[in-house]
Amino acid sequence: MDVWIAEHAAAIDARFERELEALVGVSSPSGDVRGAEESAAVCAALAPDAALTERLECSSPGHARDLLLRLPGRDPQGRRLLLLGHLDTVIPHAEHAPLRREADRLHGSGSIDMKGGDVLALGVLRALATRAGDFAEAALLLVCDEEWRVGQFAHVPRFAGWDACLCFEAGQVDPGTGDDAVVVKRKAAGTVRVTARGRSAHSGSAPDKGANALLALGEAARAVAARHDPQGPDHLTAVPTVLHAGEAFNVVPGHGELVCDIRADRLEAFAAVLHAVPAEHGGATLEAELVREWPGMDARSATGSLLERAGALAGRRIAPGERGGASDAAHFASAIPWAVDGLGPRGGGAHAAHEHVLRASVRPRAEVALAVAAAVLTS
Repeated sequence: MDVWIAEHAAAIDARFERELEALVGVSSPSGDVRGAEESAAVCAALAPDAALTERLECSSPGHARDLLLRLPGRDPQGRRLLLLGHLDTVIPHAEHAPLRREADRLHGSGSIDMKGGDVLALGVLRALATRAGDFAEAALLLVCDEEWRVGQFAHVPRFAGWDACLCFEAGQVDPGTGDDAVVVKRKAAGTVRVTARGRSAHSGSAPDKGANALLALGEAARAVAARHDPQGPDHLTAVPTVLHAGEAFNVVPGHGELVCDIRADRLEAFAAVLHAVPAEHGGATLEAELVREWPGMDARSATGSLLERAGALAGRRIAPGERGGASDAAHFASAIPWAVDGLGPRGGGAHAAHEHVLRASVRPRAEVALAVAAAVLTS
């Protein structure tokens, strides 16, 4: 293994637990300005001394500004390398859990999605600060709205044309070989919202005078679920996830809303899901709209030789992998030649009470991230 990689992976591993504890200790649900500001302050404190701090306007109105930590390099002809993460979680304040240790697991809200990855990214940025002569610029962008952004991602123009984007969402292993893997292919993702407008009526004395929005949304949910075809040509998944309708036990629901999560290899596959929702059911009207869409990412060809070089530096194979979940790396993939995701630690339970980082994965995943960064600088 390359000496620089081994030395800095050990340093990241030594600091990881206490740095993760500090960051997970901050409750930062998406949209909460105070939590985002405190998380940004923790990350700025953990950045290398040479890093310049900038705050960029967030893609989502009403959110805290995103954090950019910049390392100017000394080689104007060298590579420009962007590290990427997010500070927001989906866990509300009332359910926030600070870090706790349980055998080989580090449990806590946002630990794997993705504060553990943020800590690794900060460690890689500190390592890069020791070789500023090898690049033109390196930066770490930490956004505050990844978990529930419905508008356009604002930062692609700023970094278009940079050489590499390394995103620190959770890591994984190759299911066939057990080798450490990174993510170079992701599905496109979308959120469908179906609004039902019916007619309220007393559910006991005049139920047939109403138009039941809840039943109409149930029909819409079945129509969406019928498009679910993960083995089909677009690997489309269509899953109803949230339903709100009705205000009282004795009133026919006059309005309501259904939310569905859809994923596919192509954004174009989403149109079939929208068209499947009927315009009316039982006297209630239904309106389906795509309120959130994220592009897919397929960097397998572009990153093939880069991962071979990284594997040579790490002294072991680094496998290309795929994942269905959305990531900000996909936004940059069309504007930056090398896009590699899944560079964070391994773990599980994202968005759930049992969310955790596997402690034993930290050092090998740090080696992988450092190897990919070193391959960018030397390729």
